[in-house]
Amino acid sequence: MAAGRLRPSLLLVTVAVLAVIMLLPVGYVVAIGFQVGWPTLAPLVFRPKVGELLVNTVLLVVLGVPVTILLGVGGAWLVERTTLPGRRVWAVLLAAPLAVPAFVSSYGWVSAIPSIGGIGGGLLVATLAYYPLVYLPAVATLRRLDPALEESARALGLGPWRVFARVVLPQLRLAVWGGGLVVALHLLSEYGAFALIRFDTFTTAIVVQYQSTFAGPAASALGIVLAGLCLILLFGESATRGGARYSRVGSGAARPAVPQRLGRATPVALAGLVVLLVAAIGVPAASLVRWLSIGDPWSQRELPGAIVQTAGLAAIGAVATVLVALPIAWLTVRHPGRLPRFLEGASSLASSLPAIIIALGLVTITIRVVPALYQSVFTVVLAYVIIFLPRALVSLRAGIAQAPVSLEEAARSLGRSPLVARAQVTLPLILPALGAGAALVGLGAANELTATLLLAPSGTRTLATQFWSASTSVAYSDAAPYALLLIVLSLPSVAILFLQTRKRVR
Repeated sequence: MAAGRLRPSLLLVTVAVLAVIMLLPVGYVVAIGFQVGWPTLAPLVFRPKVGELLVNTVLLVVLGVPVTILLGVGGAWLVERTTLPGRRVWAVLLAAPLAVPAFVSSYGWVSAIPSIGGIGGGLLVATLAYYPLVYLPAVATLRRLDPALEESARALGLGPWRVFARVVLPQLRLAVWGGGLVVALHLLSEYGAFALIRFDTFTTAIVVQYQSTFAGPAASALGIVLAGLCLILLFGESATRGGARYSRVGSGAARPAVPQRLGRATPVALAGLVVLLVAAIGVPAASLVRWLSIGDPWSQRELPGAIVQTAGLAAIGAVATVLVALPIAWLTVRHPGRLPRFLEGASSLASSLPAIIIALGLVTITIRVVPALYQSVFTVVLAYVIIFLPRALVSLRAGIAQAPVSLEEAARSLGRSPLVARAQVTLPLILPALGAGAALVGLGAANELTATLLLAPSGTRTLATQFWSASTSVAYSDAAPYALLLIVLSLPSVAILFLQTRKRVR
């Protein structure tokens, strides 16, 4: 019994230490506020430029999130609940824009329309890149809903639109709220997409300030405001989520719902989907084909090195993130309670901050505390772990929860030690979850731009940074191979996410 208590205690201590490390960027935001002081921060915060940035950033979120929800939920309803021709093909195509990094999509649009910019250009690029973050959870929720509820509503005389509004839409609340929050956080943290079209937000301004003053007071002031906006979104989503229960009692009906007939609306729906996908995929693809056909962009000397360094950093980041996420997920699943939940939330809190804040925090901490780690691979990998920890946690929690404890107990009854029992019985069962988590993290790390730009050692060339260097120099032909490779690397990650949404509850 004492040994049994010791192991959870040791696990708790391990997770607590990891949580403290993950919270370093949050500590940076708090510390910088106290260090700079309100008399210095106030003039930097309350100035016309900050007001302009605030208007741009808030408008981006206030207008962009509803549009992504409309596109995401509308697309999910069409492919899951209607007689749309070719629903399976459209279901895949609607998720495909997630494989195109936002800054690559922006590159495609600015190549096609050099004058694109302002709030209109920012909204266009952002909504096309991020609506799948609402579409995928909406599809997953619709596939898991009990169709008997909709059939009962129709039997009571409700038409298709009233069934959707009164029965389906309320059950999508969690998917919509969660997806909308993820989109909003992406809009706050996005740098490359908006910098390419010269649309100023807090994130683009922080990078400019960092490059000119090396994390001076102005960059710190903007960072504090941006972190505050993120926290407002987090607490707002939590407060408005509601306490309604969405699970069903009993097994429900483990069968697909009867699709609604679109009738005369079919051509309109098809035309809308075509326009959406041409804008989200067609324009960037056409720009890529155009620039790849000019000159010989594949002959660049830096290309092989960028592929190798991208793969190396992504692999190290994926392994490190999974190793950090494993004890956290194990504690919350196998030893549930308030303290494990608190530690898990603390570990994930910094992940909600924009990558630029995480990078600035690590820059400041390494320079002041451990200068040898400044612009090192260790710091880059630590940033990847903080940014992408939730991706690994989601997969590992599900995998560990589906591994029966009784199998471990049976192995131990046969004389196996706890460690051997877990290695021989539980590890093989959670290997798919480990692989999925590592794939999602690794592919996210391969596309990460802001933190890599600020933290990578001198001479580091990844696909993202090389793309950025070429595109900002208006060498669009040179940037094209890197953009194409980034899309190719993203495809497996999108495939994993899409396949997860297609599973039904039995």
